[in-house]
Amino acid sequence: MTKNNSKRSSRRLLTFFRMFRYGFDSFIRNSWLSVAATAVMTITLLIIFTAFVAQNVLTDTVGELRNKVDMSIYLKTETTDLDATELTTELKKLSSVRSVTYVSAAAAREKIIEANKGDNNVLDAIKEATNKNPATLRVVVNDINDTTQLQDFVSNNVALKDHLNADYKPSFAGERRSTIESIGRAVDFAQKVGIAAGSVFMVISALIIFNTIRMAIFNRREEIQMMKLIGANQSFIRGPFLVEATMYGFIAAIIATGSGVWALFSAKATLTSYQISVQPTIDLLVSFGWIVLFAMIVIGAVIGVVSSLFATYRYLKL
Repeated sequence: MTKNNSKRSSRRLLTFFRMFRYGFDSFIRNSWLSVAATAVMTITLLIIFTAFVAQNVLTDTVGELRNKVDMSIYLKTETTDLDATELTTELKKLSSVRSVTYVSAAAAREKIIEANKGDNNVLDAIKEATNKNPATLRVVVNDINDTTQLQDFVSNNVALKDHLNADYKPSFAGERRSTIESIGRAVDFAQKVGIAAGSVFMVISALIIFNTIRMAIFNRREEIQMMKLIGANQSFIRGPFLVEATMYGFIAAIIATGSGVWALFSAKATLTSYQISVQPTIDLLVSFGWIVLFAMIVIGAVIGVVSSLFATYRYLKL
């Protein structure tokens, strides 16, 4: 019994190596078709890789800018530190609030003095004038596109109403916020475009590989017919074509991943100069590059194998 199992295992292993060899030979023999299928697969996987990287870069950039943008609530100049502490505590209870910083009227005045320390005329005017700078609560929210809770707090909180500065409206809008919102929309747009483009090229790749396999089957139809006559099963006939399609995906994944990583590293300095947060994505690729490559190989192999299965199934069925 053990001897029979050993022979059966050896036979299966030999069959596998034969299928692999036949698939490899077909890949080399149909070189132009193989190059065309691999090129389209490479473009497909490169688009998928680019969409993944772009989404991560834009998300990180939005996150960094979000932490630099605060929503200012202006209080009366005479607001005490105790009152401000109570208001800060209430604000921090809001689920949408990330952090709250209080800047007193005196501290605001000192900042103005520091910013104009080289202009004696301005310094003299500040020293002679009564401090009318508002105290400020600077609030950083989790999502700058959603300030609903903050607006409700300003409108309905009784304690805050007693200290609000009537001359300064809360800063829930501004140039920086508009910039962040634009980037946030860009993230969503890039994600949708990436998914759409990747899907389109996946279909194109599948069709090209489907037709490539069909042409290979047509060129080897007499050989396949002979294999049928001598009793070869469908799995053995289909095997070399699956190997060939998998090779398209494997080679394309290596080229696409290598090209994508190279392009990202090359563009790092330029992107950083525009304050685009690219370093976290680079660190991610450096730490988990082999996982990204493996995922790309799997995606490429799946596209190739599915296309090949459809092509061989249709032929064998006929």
